[in-house]
Amino acid sequence: MKIVSINQPAYLPWLGHLHRIAASDCHIVLDHVQFEKNSFVNRNKVRTGNGSCWLTVPVKTKGKFGELPIRALEINNEVPWREKHWKTMAQSYGKAPFWQDHRPFFEEVYKQEWRLLADLCRTVTSYLLKAFCIATPLLSSSDMEPHGRKDELVLDLCLKAGAEMYLSGPLGRNYLREEIFAGRGIEVRYQDYIHPEYAQAFKGFEPFMAGIDLLFNHGPESHRILLSGNGIGCCAKENS
Repeated sequence: MKIVSINQPAYLPWLGHLHRIAASDCHIVLDHVQFEKNSFVNRNKVRTGNGSCWLTVPVKTKGKFGELPIRALEINNEVPWREKHWKTMAQSYGKAPFWQDHRPFFEEVYKQEWRLLADLCRTVTSYLLKAFCIATPLLSSSDMEPHGRKDELVLDLCLKAGAEMYLSGPLGRNYLREEIFAGRGIEVRYQDYIHPEYAQAFKGFEPFMAGIDLLFNHGPESHRILLSGNGIGCCAKENS
């Protein structure tokens, strides 16, 4: 049974995002839709000595709302965000067991001046998928001539990807009409990710950090820990 999932791109995606990709045979990056403020497309949290801290990529939105598909969203490089993100990451995880394994990649990322947020998200997510041993292929909705809105859009993308099961996030329960999927031979399941607890760089535990928090602290064990949070009524693919 071919499992397809869909999600907007994310900067430094959290474990639930990575888990849904791992549990799928194909993942569609929803990059043609409008950017929304306060989403995880351009921000996520990392663990510091003083608790969690948001890392936000500034984007150019002034006077452009309604004309801001995520794939075309530009980064505001007049704000020194790269220096801040690199400094926060290095200070927070410099003593984490597997920081040095991944430092060269992130150091190079923050040396580059990125123009489009989508390119930054794609580069970082691709690296994280490889680091977490997730081989699920990614498609971009903007390359699929998408049609419809809300659940009709989701159904259209699932059909084009050859889905037999659609793996939705929990919020899909609020708008997905499962009967229209069933009418096209597609089963709908929901991912209610059960966040695993693991040792972090500082005392105590704070869930819902960016996936790098687990990676820097547990390295090769990250894949196993990630999948231990399975909460979709069926096991994520062990060979992802």
